[in-house]
Amino acid sequence: MWTQSYSKTVNGLSAAQVWKVWSDVDRWHTWQDDIEYARMNGEFKSGGSFRFKPKGGPNLTLELSEVRPNELFVDITRFPLARMVDSHELIERGGALEIKTTVRMEGPLAFLWRKLVGEDVVKSLPSQTDNLIAQAALG
Repeated sequence: MWTQSYSKTVNGLSAAQVWKVWSDVDRWHTWQDDIEYARMNGEFKSGGSFRFKPKGGPNLTLELSEVRPNELFVDITRFPLARMVDSHELIERGGALEIKTTVRMEGPLAFLWRKLVGEDVVKSLPSQTDNLIAQAALG
């Protein structure tokens, strides 16, 4: 198993503001420049799923394994003999908000999918988080 995390703490932004952007999956392409589209199938809740197409990549279906509004969502991408689990957390502390993403690759071919996908996902987290913050600040 391979795990990497990235977090950034900001002031003047609430968990609700970030959650509004995160839970609007159909608009992710407006602030994530590395995806063609994301389309929610039903509601943004545990057990839900969405279609996701990274630029230059295949169409994927991601599952929402856990959703706690204004706190956390976890999505799972399945690959042959591996899966990528992305945990997205909002942690409020003393007027500041920590936005944390953890990427975990599991399974017999995790080492391969880490090289093919996981490492690029982790490299994109700083800019993706900055874009998320900017979008959330717009309201």
